[in-house]
Amino acid sequence: MGKKSILLSLLLLLGRLTYAQDPQFTQFFAAPLYLNPAFAGSALAPRITMNYRNQWPAITNYVTTAVGIDHYMPRFNSGIGLLLVNDNQGQGRIKSTDIGLQYAYQFQVGEESYVRLGLQGSYVNRNINYFGLTFGDQLSSGGFTGNPSSDPILAGGQPNNNYLDFSTGGLFYSDWFWMGVSAHHINRPNQGFFVGDNSRLPMKGSFHAGLRIPLDGFTGTADEWDREISFSPAILYKFQGKYDQLDMGAYLTYSPITLGLWYRGLPVKKYAQNINNHDALAALIGYRADNFSIGYSYDATVSTLGFGSGGSHEISLSYTFDKLEINKRNRVRRKDRKIPCPKF
Repeated sequence: MGKKSILLSLLLLLGRLTYAQDPQFTQFFAAPLYLNPAFAGSALAPRITMNYRNQWPAITNYVTTAVGIDHYMPRFNSGIGLLLVNDNQGQGRIKSTDIGLQYAYQFQVGEESYVRLGLQGSYVNRNINYFGLTFGDQLSSGGFTGNPSSDPILAGGQPNNNYLDFSTGGLFYSDWFWMGVSAHHINRPNQGFFVGDNSRLPMKGSFHAGLRIPLDGFTGTADEWDREISFSPAILYKFQGKYDQLDMGAYLTYSPITLGLWYRGLPVKKYAQNINNHDALAALIGYRADNFSIGYSYDATVSTLGFGSGGSHEISLSYTFDKLEINKRNRVRRKDRKIPCPKF
């Protein structure tokens, strides 16, 4: 039995004893609906986003795919969104599918500042697939026997769990800065597979903020999209259960190209003696033309897993359609300013 099979088996056994953590995206602003439900409708037009992440492919794949669809309704100062998230752990041995509906309301609080408040309700299916795993009674001194396993765990079939999940968030922004908070799993649903397994999902909280600094004649106003030369430092702090992390870095945009460099970790905090909280260094390149944008990023693992993990690959796609509703002056109303955060 290879190292990957051993690791997969340990993953499933430990899954009965540990609390799960949410998947993450390096390109978190390219996954706005996943980051914060208050982003629903923030493009002020119909929008489709797609995010794909393959983490640690050299050890055992953690593959996460998210698809978001959202639209803004200026008549009601509201945005609606649909978010689909599929997460496969250990080459698909543990799968979860999340279908979420979002609503956000936007209002102006100052001459150049705005607030958005969002809610999300999700239906989640989570299951374990034992197919392809090797159990102890299939091994002998000569190696793998090839005989079917009679392990008692198989008698219960493929474990499955369905539950409802609720989240909320808020954003405060102007033409040149933004900040937001979100709280996911506020009802702490039980995601356990087995009788008596009270594995409640810890609430995940996050704080995200950044600046857009115009360069070389770019005014920095949120409705100036034809040409952009800007520098955007940003941070994302997130915590779930006893774990927390800080993403910090910056984007440099010279239309139509965006470059980014990021560090993920929290070096001032140790989870255990002699174990530093370092995760990854990430580099990003993105391209945006008209209504379409695409981005690619690679995470180089700097934790104890090392470069042998294969790092993480991530791809983002986004397309924003033309506005369906235009006011009489054929321009965006002041209270409908776009959020100035980067697209990647």
